[in-house]
Amino acid sequence: MKTEAKASVKLKTLYLNLVCNFVLILSQQPTIQSNNPHRIYIFVLFFFSVATISGVPKVIAREMGLKKATTSLEEVIEKAGGCAVVDGGFATQLERHGAAINDPLWSAVCLIKDPDLIKRVHLEYLEAGADILVTSSYQATIPGFLSRGLSIEEGELLLKKSVKLAVEARNSFWDALKVTPEHQYNRALVAASIGSYGAYLADGSEYSGCYGPQVNVDKLKDFHRRRLQVLVEAGPDLLAFETIPNKLEAQACVELLEEENIQIPSWICFTSVDGENAPSQESFKECLDIINKSNKIHAVGINCAPPHLIQSLICKFKELTNKAIVVYPNSGEIWDGKAKRWLPAKSFDDNNFECFATSWRDAGAKLIGGCCRTTPSTVQVISKALKGNSC
Repeated sequence: MKTEAKASVKLKTLYLNLVCNFVLILSQQPTIQSNNPHRIYIFVLFFFSVATISGVPKVIAREMGLKKATTSLEEVIEKAGGCAVVDGGFATQLERHGAAINDPLWSAVCLIKDPDLIKRVHLEYLEAGADILVTSSYQATIPGFLSRGLSIEEGELLLKKSVKLAVEARNSFWDALKVTPEHQYNRALVAASIGSYGAYLADGSEYSGCYGPQVNVDKLKDFHRRRLQVLVEAGPDLLAFETIPNKLEAQACVELLEEENIQIPSWICFTSVDGENAPSQESFKECLDIINKSNKIHAVGINCAPPHLIQSLICKFKELTNKAIVVYPNSGEIWDGKAKRWLPAKSFDDNNFECFATSWRDAGAKLIGGCCRTTPSTVQVISKALKGNSC
């Protein structure tokens, strides 16, 4: 942040010097001196207006090498060839490495027990070709940490650590690539994961949308507010509201972004069990009508739904919004929230995801990845299918 601030001051100083020199030259012109001197001010005003509108400050910044290090969501999509790759199942990969995460905090328990493993998993997804890393904060909440006997301060530090670990993994991976300029990777963005209220309850309600009559918009905003503030303070590139099951929580997220005046680009992902509606059985039209009114939300889509539902959902969302569409489904297995286990169902292997990825891109998705039960090998297949490379 300090580097960006210094760059901004340097840019403003250069820009001001250019204008002052322009005024000095202009004031020495005989045609100006012999006529009304107030014309100088008119010319200066005109210069400022044209320069600002035409993007002169941005051009100067680019030429000076002062462009921000972080890349916007739109830019990473463009650099990825029109469709960026999101990482895959985080808890799945932690378990494959032997982590015990059958815990109310789920993958976030590793923020306490094994932060090095979290960074390792991030690196594995980067190597697979992910353009966007999603942090391990999906089920990390202040109330959840308090229930483990941690203080509020300790909980907030762990939330920030989830972003820090992803950023460190991204930076170390990118720095290592600088010695091989022929690489085909993009500098990844870090998206801070904000799981739904149902994810905190850990009772499967993120797949039903049934929060009960006692839960209203204000309660949901209060639940999300401090976590959002802390994650924003940690400096992610993006915010990812995930597995939202109903219109009520979507409204709470949108209102909260406005109330807190969050400037970080965000996406909201719903889930779906029938391929037609949100889990609450509210129509996606109702849900997206709320999201479309917000300029804080840059993308909207579906996560942790079965792959065979995604194609029709992309088509539906294309009719309902102009925002970028993000999809990262699970493997097709079904989560039993009460038994805390995956139930056998029609599942799909990595080879299926190669065909899925190209079909979803062609249908209009701009960000594609995997959720539960997908792995770095899944993401590698997606990346190869979308980018035509073998990272």
